[in-house]
Amino acid sequence: MPRKPLLPALAARGPSSSSSTRPPLLLSLRRLLLPRRRAPSSPPPPPPAARRRPVAAAMASVAGNPVAAAAAASAGGAAAASFRVGMVRVVSFLVGGLNAAVLLLGLYLIDGVLPPGCGGGLALAAVPALAGVRVLVMIGAARAQHATADAIARRHLDEGAASVAADAVARHEIRVRYKRWLWWTRFGVAVGAMQLVAAIYLMFVIVRDLSNERRATSCFFGQDEADQVSRRALIALFLILSWVVVIVQCFTGSDILRWRSFYATHDMAWKAHYREVFDHGIREALCCLGRAKYLTVLEEDEVYSVARLLGDLVAYRASGTGHLELLAGLALLQKNENLPGFQTDLTEAPHKLMQEAAALHPFAEACYTGPLLDFGRNPILFPCAWVYRQGVLTPWSRRRRPALDGDNWWRGHAAAFLRFVHIPAKALLQGRVCQNKREAAYFVVVLHDKKTVIIAVRGTETPEDLITDGLCRECAFTMEDLDGLLKCAELPATTRERVISAFPHYGHGGILEAARELFMQLNDCTGDNSSSRKLGFLPKLMGEGSECHGYKIRVVGHSLGGSVATVLGMMLFGRFPDVHVYAYGPLPCVDFVIAEACSQFVTT
Repeated sequence: MPRKPLLPALAARGPSSSSSTRPPLLLSLRRLLLPRRRAPSSPPPPPPAARRRPVAAAMASVAGNPVAAAAAASAGGAAAASFRVGMVRVVSFLVGGLNAAVLLLGLYLIDGVLPPGCGGGLALAAVPALAGVRVLVMIGAARAQHATADAIARRHLDEGAASVAADAVARHEIRVRYKRWLWWTRFGVAVGAMQLVAAIYLMFVIVRDLSNERRATSCFFGQDEADQVSRRALIALFLILSWVVVIVQCFTGSDILRWRSFYATHDMAWKAHYREVFDHGIREALCCLGRAKYLTVLEEDEVYSVARLLGDLVAYRASGTGHLELLAGLALLQKNENLPGFQTDLTEAPHKLMQEAAALHPFAEACYTGPLLDFGRNPILFPCAWVYRQGVLTPWSRRRRPALDGDNWWRGHAAAFLRFVHIPAKALLQGRVCQNKREAAYFVVVLHDKKTVIIAVRGTETPEDLITDGLCRECAFTMEDLDGLLKCAELPATTRERVISAFPHYGHGGILEAARELFMQLNDCTGDNSSSRKLGFLPKLMGEGSECHGYKIRVVGHSLGGSVATVLGMMLFGRFPDVHVYAYGPLPCVDFVIAEACSQFVTT
């Protein structure tokens, strides 16, 4: 049933909001997962060397000596937590013991079983050699993990007294140590893969040796019939141990020590730990997607902001709650708790709006000019469909297509957009398909027969869009953001007063920043005085005397594009006549007061 147009509301509140406004789902989840949580106690005082480290680092940084600052920051390493046997995971003892057994048994077999010059000695020697390397790698990974966890724990204890310079040095130290531990664990994974290959090769050699009819030339079973039974048993035990080691290592993970032995129940330490986990994971995923520039960044950027938010979300680890317990709690809440209905009093939307929304939906869908749209429609033949839609087979028509910002040589993204919505090339005036961080891809279309200017915003398709999605911390609207909304004569006075009285308002940080950048792209007027001011794209397109003067503006978008279109339409509303937004499946992006104020010109 059609509904009254309503903006998706994000219940973002400022620091002054009371706990009674917290969503019931989060309250129930907290009661379910953390029933016996104790009040946080003050952390134990750090050792004297650790207490002096931030002050010394800050003084060295102020003096302009970064080397001395780094040395002072790492001076607390002498006060690192001493190694204890209880820090080691039980499964690490098991893996280390099995590898040591393989090493010792393999050395005995090489020395006492194999005859001189046997061709199967390489297979028998490779398995214990790799087992020994695996034990050494476990020791190195344990040392790197100890250094990483100790650096994170020391930073947590010194956080209250550390200066900005000392905090930056400590953060850099943590990231370097975490990378070192990461490379140790990956080296261990590579050794484990080589152990699998060596076990397969050893089994192949033994089976071939057993099937050899020339028993006198057999490496393992053809020397002495009296000792054949004991040798068969030892070789069978060695082969079984080799495979047990390989199988057990596949299920033990890369951690040698227990992180909880360092962090205990300190929320900030767990947040900092998972912040590094998510930061490196996101950067490596972006590198696999062709964004290698993110992998070498050490300072704070958008990826670090997303990782910090995700680290805050897993703070339940401080109470001892596991990941499976969290998932079980979420499933239980989803099964047993009914969310309150916030949209029970909505009225029907006019039939004209629903018809226009259906007519403009292809423009929001056509913004996906990459292979994503074709993959959804043609899961098997999507490469062929994408090549056809991009116009690769018709490069001679390149000059007739509009040039978009970031398009390829044959202007394929413009061709894909035009082909999907079936409009002539001259109708597409401007657009951007290759965007930077916190920017949105968009297309501007003019339909003269309908006297309409369409601004279509693309949803999530690139890694940059994923980062924008992840920047979901609340961000405050400025008065400039709300200027067009508050100055509009069509806005009821009661709604305007409610918006002003409830200021400040908050929204999705990534969406708000992307909408601000897009608004500057379309409406920016440069120059200090009116005589030298250069009009922006939309004022020049729709100003008095222009070809589109008096046209209506329709802003459309799907998913992330729908949310950016919503905030962009709010900024354009009041500055241009007849602005309306159609958002298809948008993300929650503004608070409830702004959503109600925008409901007359936004349909979702």
